Amino acid sequence: MRTESRSARSSCRGFTFLEMVATAGILMILASAILPMARITRTRQREIELRRELRTMRTAIDKYHQAVVEGKIGGTDVKLGSNGYPPTLETLVEGVTQVGRVDGLKLKFLRRVPVDPMTGTTEWGMRCYQDEPTEESWCGQNVWDVFTKSQGKALDGTRYNEW
Repeated sequence: MRTESRSARSSCRGFTFLEMVATAGILMILASAILPMARITRTRQREIELRRELRTMRTAIDKYHQAVVEGKIGGTDVKLGSNGYPPTLETLVEGVTQVGRVDGLKLKFLRRVPVDPMTGTTEWGMRCYQDEPTEESWCGQNVWDVFTKSQGKALDGTRYNEW
């Protein structure tokens, strides 16, 4: 009778050590397969954010230029030799006075300078209208284009600062 009660008790104790090791091994294999996919997904998300922020700033720069061409901005807000482009990114945030407005309302193009998802800062590389398309140093006269200062490579093999 004692033998029967021992076997009944031993079957109710729980998992064996071998079962625990096998379960942990399976979990480690699954985790090692999921981790690289999670990294790629995070990188892809940051790339999507970068493209969106670049498009937002480039659109704001183009709208500023269009406002100058249409005569909505002029006078001291447009520097000589700027070719109608903003002097800085901050100008797009602070805004400029519209021609003919006496109430002081400003025409603004951005709510804020966006954070670069690759570098985590609001510092962007800029090009002047006079610069070469591949130039990475800013002439300081106007902002014709923006790019990330990140030297990393995208999932498609291109460099982020060439976008």
